[in-house]
This record gives sequence, C-alpha cells and structure tokens, in this order.
Amino acid sequence: MMRTIVALASVAILAVACTREESIRVFNGQGEMAGEVTAGSVILQSRLTIGSELIDGDLPGTEGVARFEVATSAEFDDFATTEWLRATSEHDFIVKAKIDGLDAGGRYYYRIRFGPEEDRTTVGPTRSFKTLDGPSAATEVSFVVVTGMNYYRFFHHPDRAYTDPDKELGYPALETILDSKPDFFVGTGDNVYYDTPREGRAQTAAAMRKKWHEQFRRPRYIDLFAEVPTYWQKDDHDYRYNDCDNTSDAEPSPELGARIFLEQVPVVDPNNSSPVTYRTHRVNQILQIWLTEGRDHRSPNMMEPGPDKTLWGAEQREWLERTLLESDATFKLLISSTPMIGPDDAEQAGQAAEGHDTVKRDNHSNPYGFQHERDEFYAWLIENDFLNKNFYIICGDRHWQYHSIHPLGFEEFSIGALVDANSRMGRPPGDPESNDPDAEIRQPFTHEEPTGGFLRVTVLPGSEPTAVFGFYDERGVLLYEERKVARE
Repeated sequence: MMRTIVALASVAILAVACTREESIRVFNGQGEMAGEVTAGSVILQSRLTIGSELIDGDLPGTEGVARFEVATSAEFDDFATTEWLRATSEHDFIVKAKIDGLDAGGRYYYRIRFGPEEDRTTVGPTRSFKTLDGPSAATEVSFVVVTGMNYYRFFHHPDRAYTDPDKELGYPALETILDSKPDFFVGTGDNVYYDTPREGRAQTAAAMRKKWHEQFRRPRYIDLFAEVPTYWQKDDHDYRYNDCDNTSDAEPSPELGARIFLEQVPVVDPNNSSPVTYRTHRVNQILQIWLTEGRDHRSPNMMEPGPDKTLWGAEQREWLERTLLESDATFKLLISSTPMIGPDDAEQAGQAAEGHDTVKRDNHSNPYGFQHERDEFYAWLIENDFLNKNFYIICGDRHWQYHSIHPLGFEEFSIGALVDANSRMGRPPGDPESNDPDAEIRQPFTHEEPTGGFLRVTVLPGSEPTAVFGFYDERGVLLYEERKVARE
C-alpha cells in the first residue's frame, strides 16, 4: 500500500511571458513527465499551454492552476493529491511537485487536474512510473541512455532531414525505446541545441524555452514519458553553445543556461534554493549509477593542463570518490555527459565536420583539455581496486557509438546521437586526426556508418550477476552487445 504522501512540502509554482484571454482553454500540450525517481520519491512535472499545436514555431503557455493526483491503481479508487499549484509566466507556466513517502519498487499512477481556476478544471490522461527497488532487492533492471537530440537537423537540415511520413510524430528512436519497456530513461545532455542553426541561435530565455517546447510537444515524447521516468544531465548545447565553459560574455550566460535547464526538466526538488545537479542513485542491490555535472564547475577550457585544471570541481570530485567507496552495489556505472576515454577529435582536427571553429579542449579525453584530472581519477580508481569492482563508464556528447578500452583497463560505452541526421563517423584508435594517433586505446566496436540510436543497459541478478550493454539503431536493430559477468 502507498504510505501517506499528504505532506507534500516540496511543491513549486513554476512558469514564460504570455497574455491569456479569459476565453482561452487551458491544455497540457507537452504531456507530463516523472523525473528523478528514487525508492521513495519522484518529481512530477507538466506545463499549461494554449492548445497543443505550434503557433509561430512555439507552443505558448498560459496561466492557470493544477494539481497532481497519485494512486496505486489505474482506477484512482484511492488517491492522494498535491496542493494546488499556480502556473505563471515567471518559470514558463511549468508546474512541478516532489512527492515523498512512496514504497520501493511500487508502480504508481498519476494524472494532472488543471484549468483556469480551481472550480473550472479538467483531468488529464493517466500516466505511470515505477519507483526504484532499492538496495535490498536483487532484481532485473533495464534502462536506456541517449544524447544528441537535434531538432533542427531532424526536421529542417537541407541534406539530412528525416523524410518518412511519420516525421510529425518526432524521433523514431523514442517509439523504439518505449516498445522495449525500459525501467527508466537517461538524457545525458545535448537534449536540445540552442546553437543550431548557428544563424539566429537561442540567446534569450524565450528562445531557449522554445527549443524545449517544440521538441517535448511531439507525440513520441509525450507517449514515452507517460510511462518511463527520466533522469537528465546537461551538456554544452543545452547549456550555452558548443564546447562552452563559463568564461565568455556571449549569451546565453552561464546563469541563464543553468536556470533554464533546471526549469525545463525534473532534476531537483523545486523548493531547493541551492540545487546540486551531480547525484547518485542506488537502483537496486546490484546496480548504482552516478550522474555527474560537466559544465557548472569547470575551469576555463583554454587553461593550461595541470593539477589545478578541473572539469568536475573539487567538491564534486570529493563527492564522487567518497560515494564510490561507500557503495556495495555489484555494478557501478558512471554516466558522464562527455567522454573520458574516446578517442575524440585531435585538438584542431574534425572541427569542420561539425561546423565548429574552436579547438578541442572540452572533455576528459582531450590532452589539452581535462585529461590530467581524468588520469588522477584513474590512478585513484586503481589504488582503490575499482578495476575489480565492476566499474564502467557511459558517456554522451560524441555523435558516434563506440565501446573503448583504455590501456589501464577502464571501459567506456559512448551512446552516440539519438537522431540519424545528427550522427557522424568517429575517430578510431590510430587515426592521425584523433587524440589517440598511436592506437593505445582498444575499440571492440564502433559503427560502420553514421547512424542514430541509443544504448540499452540490462542488469541481471543470479549466481553470476551480469550487465549487458547493447547498442541499437533508431529502429531497434541490435548493432553490438557486450556482456559483463560480475567479478567477485
């Protein structure tokens, strides 16, 4: 049975400027989303809109009220509710509520009741989510990891745009993911592209919000998030612009980029005045995941390499090492927005392929970037025997799928771009235009031609717990699979 959740202290009134005539009907045109599920809590989110179709390329929001109703059955015979939330323009007409007091491993059903006023409301469709099983349950779990959801390339690119009749539904991979029935979904960043196309890139709050609206109102997004809870990270394109740090005066500012990200997706308690976006979740007895923050705390990209240059920041690195040591989960998966092994483009190679004009010093695999911090972290991992503790890295950012093995033995799975039109061929070990020209990295897999898709991870219990890493294209064709049996 569901424990009492009437003490819903963590609710928020979130909202973007738009004038509403009294006669306008209130819609929930982007559906609902459950985020940051734990064994006992969830953050629920929706946005009140004027209709469900784009107007001048955007989906306008509207003022109104809403509350979430949560039950243990789809019939809502007995349900608890949040207090009424008011959607206003300050935070894009988004309403969020963190709900505590849930049972581990429980299937919950929820819906939004919304309208212009409390006495004039309608009820939205039934949605659902499952809480994490928690550290005492040795259960099977599966999840998908994605990056590179480039709306412009999918819909409008002159050479690579998607052309099939189902285009208006949105990215085909989202339907494929839903059909595979994962327990949760991880977006590792580049969830939208503020800087694509480069001409007229998004630099204001209104333009940045539009990028989220146009994407999340597509039916395949609504259908997926109606059933699958989410975890979100941000990277350069959904923060400021390509390979950005926090030094430039160019818009959007770091402060605006961080604020819009936290507004648009359910990541932190909406009542938390000092949110931290790096976190770890104990999924069950066998699995724990770490979601790092790669933009907020970094040193300048162009700073000379050395012990003082950091992508994570001192506090995050201390937290990461401490929580890894504290974990007794069988499999420990670090999910990073950017690569730690690669290979990646060399410092000045490959920029024309992606239309950029900056040097490549953005991530932990770049020698002139943050490789020094990566190597210190690897030394710490070895000192604490993590090569024998079933520790693996999953990364976003790169537009190609690969499985790479560092000379020290650490392994990385790069998920590649979700969208075919946003994919490219990668840099294999030994490529003179890569940052591994001497082929020191081993790469059991990379795709043979540019293709969109995602990584699906399945963790299986039993006498020999196993983690299965499967790369799929956007139509669900399995391209490569690696099975890791747990070391003792």
